[in-house]
Amino acid sequence: MRRPPSVSASRFHLPVPGKSLLLLLALASCRAAPEEPRFPKADREIAAIVSDSFSTEDVRDRLGEFTRVVELAGVKPGMWVADVGAGEGYYAVRLSQVVGPRGRVLAEDIVPEFHARLAQRVQRERLDNVAVVLGDAANPKLPARSFDRIFLVHMYHEVTSPYAFLWHLRPALKPGGQVIVVDANRVPQRHGFPPELLKCEFAAVGLQLRKFEPIEGADAYFAAFEAVGERPEPAKIRPCAG
Repeated sequence: MRRPPSVSASRFHLPVPGKSLLLLLALASCRAAPEEPRFPKADREIAAIVSDSFSTEDVRDRLGEFTRVVELAGVKPGMWVADVGAGEGYYAVRLSQVVGPRGRVLAEDIVPEFHARLAQRVQRERLDNVAVVLGDAANPKLPARSFDRIFLVHMYHEVTSPYAFLWHLRPALKPGGQVIVVDANRVPQRHGFPPELLKCEFAAVGLQLRKFEPIEGADAYFAAFEAVGERPEPAKIRPCAG
């Protein structure tokens, strides 16, 4: 059985000379990989990845979570956004419509089967402003200084190496860009994440909370973080108590 083709950044065509997601990803992949630094382990439980679907899309639409999250995040046409842990593509597909033809969406997942299914969906729905990439648990492999918003939706509680993950993710923000977290206020083993612990882990790599709001009717909260100061050396990161 032939594997479905992956939707890659080669489908992106930007009007700005020398500035394309294809070029950024190609350059990143060609660089010799440096020795991976050592990061502290998470002092807390980590939820297992059980599915590429958080809930049915119809139910999520009725709850209105996506509309509220996009409003709080200030997503506008023409923005570059990333959906990390995209799963079935619920957010990525809808973000494609919000950012429009001049915007770009990078949908990333670490599970090859999820990645393949999402690539098929993007091709089937002809989402020409969406690229699908495969990351890994400790590094989402996003191009540097590229994104206005990076979304982590109902997935951070599944991140097995949070300090490495956030340390590698931070440089992908444009100046003034934000990491947007949507999760439930409960312990990781119940597929949520306590807000105070979230704030602590993000602060450990220099990501500061800028906005926090409960999402009405969705059993979830919205949190927005920005990079502040220099990214710390991995050896100087102090883990938070879970």
